[in-house]
Amino acid sequence: MTHAPLAADARMMAGAAALLAGSVVGVHRLQPVLALETHAVKETDDVYLFPPPSELRAATLGYIAASTDILWAKLLVEHGTHWAEHRPFPDLNRYLDAINNLDPTFVPFYEFVDTLLCFRPPRGDAEDARAARVYLERGIKVLPYDPEVWLHYGQFIGFLAPSFLTDDVERQAWRHDGAVALNHAVELGADVDRAIAASEMLGDRFGERDAQIRGLERAYVLADDEAYRLEISARLETLEASRASDLGRETIQAVEGRWRRDFPYLDRGMYLLVGPLTDPLRCVGLENAASRACARDWDTALGH
Repeated sequence: MTHAPLAADARMMAGAAALLAGSVVGVHRLQPVLALETHAVKETDDVYLFPPPSELRAATLGYIAASTDILWAKLLVEHGTHWAEHRPFPDLNRYLDAINNLDPTFVPFYEFVDTLLCFRPPRGDAEDARAARVYLERGIKVLPYDPEVWLHYGQFIGFLAPSFLTDDVERQAWRHDGAVALNHAVELGADVDRAIAASEMLGDRFGERDAQIRGLERAYVLADDEAYRLEISARLETLEASRASDLGRETIQAVEGRWRRDFPYLDRGMYLLVGPLTDPLRCVGLENAASRACARDWDTALGH
């Protein structure tokens, strides 16, 4: 009677051992095949799971900023992953379109979009440079008074993008547009030291001496550093533009004299925004209202 349960237990243990041995053999045989299939799947294109930009905006339920930040973080991670795995990133433009349509004023987008496109894995080409310019031109359209966006746009099309182009005429046209954009960035408040590079491009490469002089004049007016003003003045004199340099100095002296007399407690930028101070009693009557003493803008007040 006691031998029957023992025999049954032995058979169960033998069956379990056989099942375990079979499992080990199965894993040993299937693991290399599954590993190869998994590696092959990783090498294929990714699946883009987001809806088109118009539907995506509605799907955020109004959380535009948060959704933009999440997509931007996802894009940076995916870009880095594809670089590390030496794989193409065909969905890059989909991510860029989604982010740009969600929030066209998202400034980090315009700071890095050219890098993401032109240095995409395995490498960018002329079409990527043209696509980056399209995105950056959207940036200067929606943020027309942001000097940093203009500055990045000018630097890209003036210096970086031409290295991806193959046509010499197109390269020159892009460099010219870049110099113009850099000049405009300085006008809006970008670092004044960019003005010299832009003016040299306009004058030395493209022969636009008048535009070169105008750019340096504006940089002279905007510069706060006296040593930098002297450098710009020297460059103007080499362009036989000493008269323009004198005019710039006179303008600076006139504005700063009025600034210290009228509103010394404001910084210079705020004073320029407020405009010239006028005496209401001196501006009574049509004749007096048209005089320079009653001017409401700086060009009229300074006689330009």
